Amino acid sequence: MMDRAALQVILLGMFLMSATSDPVKKKKNVDIYSFYINSTVTSRYATTVITSRVANTLNESQEIQFEVKIPKNAFISKFRMTIEGKTYDGVVKEKEAAQQQYNQAVSRGQSAGLVKSVGRTLEDFKTSVTVSAFSKVTFELTYEELLKRRLGKYELLINAQPMQPVTDFKIDVHIQEKPGISFLEVKGDLSIGDLANAIKTTRADKDAWVTFYPTQDQQTKCKSCGENGLNGDLLITYDVERQNPKGEIMVSKGYFVHYFAPSDVPRISKNVVFIIDRSGSMHGRKIKQTRLALLKILSDLDEDDHFGLITFDSEVSLWKRELLKATEANLENAKSFVKEIRDRGATDINAAVLAGVDMINRHPREGTASILILLTDGDPTTGETNKEKIMSNVKEAIGTKFPLYCLGFGYDVNFDFLTKMSLENSGVARRIYEDSDADLQLQGFYEEVAVPLLTDIQLKYPGGTNLTKTSFSLYFNGSEIVVSGQITDNSVESFTTEVIAVSKGNNVMYQDTIMTKDPSDVPPENEDFMQRLWAYLTVKQLLERQVLLKGQEKEEEKKEAIKLSLKYQFVTPLTSMVVTKPQEGEVEVADKPKEEEESPILPATGFSQQHHSVGAPFYHPGVQYSVLSAAPSVLIQPRYDIGAPPDHPVLHEYRVLSDTAASKSSFVPVPLPVAEEETDTLGLYQRPTRPEIVLVPVTMSAPTVHRGSNRFLLPVVGQSKPLCFDVPLPHKLRLLQDSASEFSMNGESLTGQNGFNQIDLHYKTNHHLTIKTTSIRYHDGQNQVEFLWGQELTQNNTEGVSLILRSNEIDVTMGNIHIVILLHKEKRNMFLWPAVRTRPKDVSLTGVLGEPDISYDEIQGTQTPTLKLKDQEVKTSLVMVKDYRLASAPVVGCWLVPFQALTQQELSDFTITQL
Repeated sequence: MMDRAALQVILLGMFLMSATSDPVKKKKNVDIYSFYINSTVTSRYATTVITSRVANTLNESQEIQFEVKIPKNAFISKFRMTIEGKTYDGVVKEKEAAQQQYNQAVSRGQSAGLVKSVGRTLEDFKTSVTVSAFSKVTFELTYEELLKRRLGKYELLINAQPMQPVTDFKIDVHIQEKPGISFLEVKGDLSIGDLANAIKTTRADKDAWVTFYPTQDQQTKCKSCGENGLNGDLLITYDVERQNPKGEIMVSKGYFVHYFAPSDVPRISKNVVFIIDRSGSMHGRKIKQTRLALLKILSDLDEDDHFGLITFDSEVSLWKRELLKATEANLENAKSFVKEIRDRGATDINAAVLAGVDMINRHPREGTASILILLTDGDPTTGETNKEKIMSNVKEAIGTKFPLYCLGFGYDVNFDFLTKMSLENSGVARRIYEDSDADLQLQGFYEEVAVPLLTDIQLKYPGGTNLTKTSFSLYFNGSEIVVSGQITDNSVESFTTEVIAVSKGNNVMYQDTIMTKDPSDVPPENEDFMQRLWAYLTVKQLLERQVLLKGQEKEEEKKEAIKLSLKYQFVTPLTSMVVTKPQEGEVEVADKPKEEEESPILPATGFSQQHHSVGAPFYHPGVQYSVLSAAPSVLIQPRYDIGAPPDHPVLHEYRVLSDTAASKSSFVPVPLPVAEEETDTLGLYQRPTRPEIVLVPVTMSAPTVHRGSNRFLLPVVGQSKPLCFDVPLPHKLRLLQDSASEFSMNGESLTGQNGFNQIDLHYKTNHHLTIKTTSIRYHDGQNQVEFLWGQELTQNNTEGVSLILRSNEIDVTMGNIHIVILLHKEKRNMFLWPAVRTRPKDVSLTGVLGEPDISYDEIQGTQTPTLKLKDQEVKTSLVMVKDYRLASAPVVGCWLVPFQALTQQELSDFTITQL
C-alpha cells in the first residue's frame, strides 16, 4: 500500500514538473526573435533548413523548447544548437550504438525521444535546452527529401508553428528545374485570408522563388492562427516541362539521375478487381465511406476497362464470377450491389485475395494491364490466419503477373503485413486514415493507378553502376520513374539511357544520349545534390527491400543501408541522431518513427503534457489511442497493448480536457467517476488557464472484464460508438425470440465467468440446437447430430436450418434469422458469445438482444456525458470493453447505459427457468 502511494506521488511530481516547463505559459519570458525556413529544390530534391533564434528574457536560467514538424518522407540530416558561441551538433549513429545512450538517458530520468509521428504527412521534432539569464540560443534543423510526382505534380510541404508571433519571420523557397517549370501554385492554410498578401511568387524559365514574409500582426489574424502565432502549412505544387518523351537525364561529378515520365503513349485498358473487407470491424463510418468511394470510382472507369467486385468477411462473395466490361448498364448494376454492402463476420483475407487472383487469371486479355486492390481494416481472423502462409499463397498465385495494392483502413490494421504482401507482388501499401475524408483518400489512390500507360518497364544504363531500382511492373499517367546511379568512367564524354517497355501489347523503346562534358546548370552550392539524391533513393529502396529479404542477403543490405545513412548523416529507421546538450552531458536521441507508429511516443520517464486536436491519436509506450469526441471532455480510446498477452491487454486511459478561464491556479484535482473494481485511479488534473486541449493521465485500467456481469454491445444507427449495458451474473436469459416463426435463443451464464456456458436455439417445434463449450448437439425431430469444437469445416442443412461449424464459431441460420455463436478462450476459461448477423426488418424480435436499431444524440454542455435516448436524458460514461461478437475480440469504446433505460423493461422480464 505504501509503495503504491509513493508511486502516485512520484507520477504526480513528474507531471507537475513537465507542466511547469510549458513553453506557452512562459512565452512572455521567451522571445523567438527570428524564425527562418529556407528550402532549396534542385531537380526535385529538396533540402530544407529551419533556423530559430530565441532569447531568454528572464533574469534566471530557464528551459527553452524547439519544436517543428517535417514531412514523413524526409530524412533529418543535421541538427545543431548554438548557445553563447558554442555549437552542439547532433551526430548520427547506428541505432544499436545510439540505444545505449538512449537507455542511459532514460535511467537518469532524462527525456530521450525527439521525433514522433503526427497525423498523415508530418513528423514532430522536439527538443529543449536550458539557457542562462538574458542569453540566446540558435536551433538549426536540416531535412532532405526527393519530391514524388503524383497526379501530374510535385508537392513541397512546409509547416510553420513557431508558438508565438515572430518579429523576423521568413520562408524562402527556390525551385530550380532544368527542363523548365510548367506551372506553380501555392496552397495550404498559410496561403488564405490576410496571409495571402504575405506571399510573393517570382518565375523565370528554369527557376521559381516563393517568399512568405508575414508581419507580426498578420501572424495572429489568419484562420488557423491566434495569440500563439502561425499554425499551418504552406503547400507548393508544381510540375516541369516534358518536351522529351525519353525523359530527363542529369550528370554531375560521377553521378546521374534519370527522370522518366512519358505522356505521349496511349492509355492501356485495365482489368481491376476491388477486394473489399466487410467484416464487423468495418462497421459504421468505414463501410459507409468505402461505399461512397466505390460509387465514385465506378463512375470513373473507362468503357474499355473490365472490372470485378469481391466482398469478404468469413465468407467470400463475388458480385459476378467474371470480369465485366465497364458499360453503363454493368456499372449501374455494380453500384446497386455496392450500396447494399453491409458489415458482418470475421476476416478471411487469404480466400478473398486468392479469389481476386483467380478472377483475373481466368479472363486474360491481351494488351491490357491487370490490378488487384485490397481494402481491409484488420488482421486475418478466420480461414488461413498465418500471415506468412497467406503471403506465400498470394505470391505463388500472382506469380509476378500483376501488382497487388493494399489499402489499410485505420490505425489497428496490421500495416507491416499489408506492406510486405504488396511489395512481394510489385505493389505498394497505403494507409487510409480513419477520418471524415476517408472516401476521398480512397478515390485519390485509385486516381493514381487509373490510367496505366506502360507495363514491364526495364531501364538500362551502359556504363552505370550502383543503380537504384531499374525494373517496374507498371507506369501510370501522372507519376514518374526515377533512377539514379554512378558512372563507372568519369572520363566518358557521353552517357546513354535505354528504356524497354510494353505499350498496349507492343514493345516500345526509348533511347537517349547526353554529353557529360556539357556545363552544368546546377549552382556551385548545390553541386553535391545528385550524390545525396542517389544516397537518399538508395537508402529508401534498401529499407523497402529489408521487408522482403532474409538471412545473409538481408544482413548485407542492412549493412549497406546503415553505411550510407552514416556517411550522409541521414536519420533512418536503422540510425539515430544523438544530441548531447550542455547540461552535464544530457543526451537525447532522435529516431525515425515507423509507419505504423502513427502517434507520438510519450517519454518513458512518466506522463507529460501533450497538445492534440480531436482525431489525433497518440501512444503511451506500447499502447495506441485515438480521440473519440470533443467537448466538454474528450476521452482517448485505447486500441491495443503491444507487450501484454492478447487475452488481457493492460490499457492506459487518458482524457483531454478543454480549458476554461474559471481559475488561475496551475492544476486543480478533479475526481474521476469510475467503478472501483475497474480502475486504479492515479488522479485527474485540470489546467484551466489556456484555451487549448491538454492531455493528462487519468487512469490505468484493463478493458472491462466483468466477473459480476456480462456487458453487451448494441450497434447504433448513424453513430460511431455503440451503446452497451450490463446484465448481472448468474442468469438464464431469453436472448432472442420471434414468436411468429417459433424461433428462440436462450443462454445460461455462471458466477465469476464471462459469457455463457450454454446457449440453446429452438426453431418451430422440432429443431433444437444445444451449444456448450465442450460440444454441440442438434436434433431435427428425428435424428441427432453431435459436433466437436475444433473439427474441420462441417455443414448441416435441413428444412430451413443451416449449420456451418468453423474452428471456433458456429454459423446458424434458422428461417430468416442468422446468428453466429463464437467460442472464446481467455486464460483457462472458455465461454460462448452470441452475435446476431441478420435480423429481418419486418419481424418484431424480443429478448435481451432483440432491441431493434436504435439511435441516440449526445447532449453537449453537460458536466457528465449525457445521451438523449428514447426521448429521455440518460447519464452515461464512455467505457472500454472487449467486443466478443468478433473472433478477435477487439477493445472498443461504448456508451454505458442502464439496462432499463435501453429496454424500458425490467431484467426479470427476460429471465427464464428452462433453456
